[in-house]
Amino acid sequence: MSKVTSQASTPGPWSITTGRIVAAGVLVAITIILGVIPGIGFIPLPNLSGSATIEHIPTILGGVLEGPLVGMVTGLAFGLLSFTRATIPLFKDPLVAILPRILIGLTAWATFAGLYRFNRTIAAAVAGFVGSATNTILVLGIAILRGYFPPVAVIPIIPQAVIEAIIAAILTTIIASAVYIVRARVVRAPDTKPRDQLPY
Repeated sequence: MSKVTSQASTPGPWSITTGRIVAAGVLVAITIILGVIPGIGFIPLPNLSGSATIEHIPTILGGVLEGPLVGMVTGLAFGLLSFTRATIPLFKDPLVAILPRILIGLTAWATFAGLYRFNRTIAAAVAGFVGSATNTILVLGIAILRGYFPPVAVIPIIPQAVIEAIIAAILTTIIASAVYIVRARVVRAPDTKPRDQLPY
């Protein structure tokens, strides 16, 4: 009976909860901090992309840890930041700067949800890779469709994109695993002292 009750009380992936609102706020704040501090979120490079980035990591983590809504909200913040701080025409186009970033959280969540039952660590790694690839493929793909550059021009960006995806996979695995460990300890840690002797 308790198992059924526990499953029934678990919010669905599209539900809005207080915890998810807080998580979205924290991840959006991290996204902004990464974006406004020079050389951290966006690392300048002399190519068509204009920069390498780890700015998509909070968006991926939002999808993996809290579901598609948090991932998409964080991705929206990433996109708006990229759009408002754009220094090249490519990212002054909202279809290039904003839309792909919203979808990062969605694809990361879908990947993680699909693989989670098999292995949580692998699920997080693949979700990180897919989320990063979503950013690169959609940004470049839409940019090509919008006529900013020909398809052949993306070839020099491919090594950068692969490195970004690998870094995203590693960081997503490490951070998500750490969060799950902390959550498990918070939920399961018993009080071993009388209440009046506890430090909280």
